[in-house]
Amino acid sequence: MRFYETMFVVKPTLTQEEITQKIDFYKTAIINNGGEISATLDMGMRNLAYEIKKNKRGYYFVIYFKAESKLVLELERLYRINEDILRFIVIKYESKKEQKAWETLVDRTINNKKSTPLKEKEAEEKAASQE
Repeated sequence: MRFYETMFVVKPTLTQEEITQKIDFYKTAIINNGGEISATLDMGMRNLAYEIKKNKRGYYFVIYFKAESKLVLELERLYRINEDILRFIVIKYESKKEQKAWETLVDRTINNKKSTPLKEKEAEEKAASQE
């Protein structure tokens, strides 16, 4: 499995519920195609550097994951066909040095408490449903 990071910008005109649905859709796509999400970072609504499709703001979200290379093609296809995604990028961490940097980013993201790793979130939900 290879190490990846993806960031996408969602249109600001969507409601918070719709934005959450978009984010969950991409998380599910990664998992269903054999990927493993290590951490997520919800950066929230931010100003764009320049106007994109008449939008001056966008909702930023980052996912750190491990997967096979074929997943990236599917993920990019899903980004392209969705009109609510303004921009996206997928970064591959290849060398040992880059992978170490990826692990540092994941650790920093988890420790900042701005995000919860998917497995941890699932464990919390499972525990809550058993009570």
